[in-house]
Amino acid sequence: MFKSIRHGLFAALAGFTILLCVCYTGLVLVISYVTEDMLIDRLLEREAAAMSAHFRLRGELPPPGDEMMRVYRGAAALPPAVRERVAAGQPRAEISTATGQHYHLRTLDLPAPSGPLRVYLLADVRPLLVVSQLFRDVGGVLAAVALGLIALALLLAYLLSRRLVLPLQVLANEVRALSPQGPVELSARHRRDEIGYLAQKLGATITELHAALNREHAFTRDISHELRTPLTVMNNIVGPARAAALDANDMVQLRAGLGEIGGAIDVLFALARAEHIAQEAFDLRGCVEDGLLRLLDNGAWADDRLALRLPERLEVWGNRQLSALLVNNCLDNALFHGGAGTRLSLSFADGVLSLSNTVDPARAGMTQGFRHGQHLLRRIAGAMRWEIGFHAGAAAYRVDIAPRRAR
Repeated sequence: MFKSIRHGLFAALAGFTILLCVCYTGLVLVISYVTEDMLIDRLLEREAAAMSAHFRLRGELPPPGDEMMRVYRGAAALPPAVRERVAAGQPRAEISTATGQHYHLRTLDLPAPSGPLRVYLLADVRPLLVVSQLFRDVGGVLAAVALGLIALALLLAYLLSRRLVLPLQVLANEVRALSPQGPVELSARHRRDEIGYLAQKLGATITELHAALNREHAFTRDISHELRTPLTVMNNIVGPARAAALDANDMVQLRAGLGEIGGAIDVLFALARAEHIAQEAFDLRGCVEDGLLRLLDNGAWADDRLALRLPERLEVWGNRQLSALLVNNCLDNALFHGGAGTRLSLSFADGVLSLSNTVDPARAGMTQGFRHGQHLLRRIAGAMRWEIGFHAGAAAYRVDIAPRRAR
């Protein structure tokens, strides 16, 4: 069952407050009674010292200087409750009786010619018991004040626990209200304490988790979307219903379909790892030339059908691997959908890289298949925050790529 941290903190503060109140109350009572007993004992000690000095000088017992005290020459004359303590062998004692008397006893052995003289100094100290009398007189007021202070302490503990835990509760509510597709905005991230650090790290972690989940969903969706068309073409060619042998055109389409599948897989895995691939400034012309050289080396294109109008260096900001995949996919699609005699033109103007290929009217139907790769190319461009546009015509097909320029 969910339990708020504020309740636990309030219980801890309240318990600590009540414990302090009880401990200090008990300590005050102990100190009060001990002080009272020490005062009475000091009075008896002074009286006993005075009587002993007087007896040594004059050989007789003087009357006590305090009317609360009396001297007894024998134990038989003591009150019954006191006599029982003496009979038990206690030279000093504090005795309370049921009739209200409160005695303090001190036994004295005075030196005499015939031997030590034992006398008993007994004091009825009821008038000096101010602590008990104080609690009887103003005990109700003291209890009311103590309860009021405890209530005030509990209120302060409640307010303090609420104030201390409120930022954590706000953070917990914001995290609980987050949606997988929504932005991660935690209000505590600007605090300059541990809660602010926690909010920053938690927000960054949740953002990374959402990005990872989105990439996983996109990867699953793209696998289904991008591979369906080439697999359908291949199944139609090599299906069991076809009895005729595969001709050259079929083999070309099969190889192209396999190439598309391999390229799509490379791109999808690159996009899945896009967050972990650093972006940097690089020369986009180098990626274009590498893609063209790859086609020339494979014999898929002749350089006499190529028109290249690019600056000597084309510094852009992005990811070199994704950029190469983007350019290579555009070139492969231009070759496949444009036909063997297609002419390719690459130019750069006003911050836009344009790749245009001619289209054989006899292959116009095949250019529509290029649509299944547009989503993937948009994904590649979006991962680098580039813009890409597709323009299909009756005699030509053009792709416009607007990269981010390097600062």
